[in-house]
Amino acid sequence: VLFTSPPLPLYLTDAATASQPDSPAQEGLFVERQQASAVARQRRAAGQLSLTQLESLTEVCEANLACEDMMDTHGIIAAYTAYYGPVPY
Repeated sequence: VLFTSPPLPLYLTDAATASQPDSPAQEGLFVERQQASAVARQRRAAGQLSLTQLESLTEVCEANLACEDMMDTHGIIAAYTAYYGPVPY
């Protein structure tokens, strides 16, 4: 009597993984840059920025006329965030 093993389930065969390139096992741990920075970056309160850091933000914002106008009315943190995204430090 010849015994044969039962066939492997489809999810364990190479054909199943080759036909599903979008399976979670093949995607890896990559995320979009914007999502990663939102998770990794912890925002600080404006009071924690040093005078040198505020001056650096001001210099960047002064290069854009609209940002400079907003800086005069809403403050440097609000203007920088609106035009350039989260404060980098």
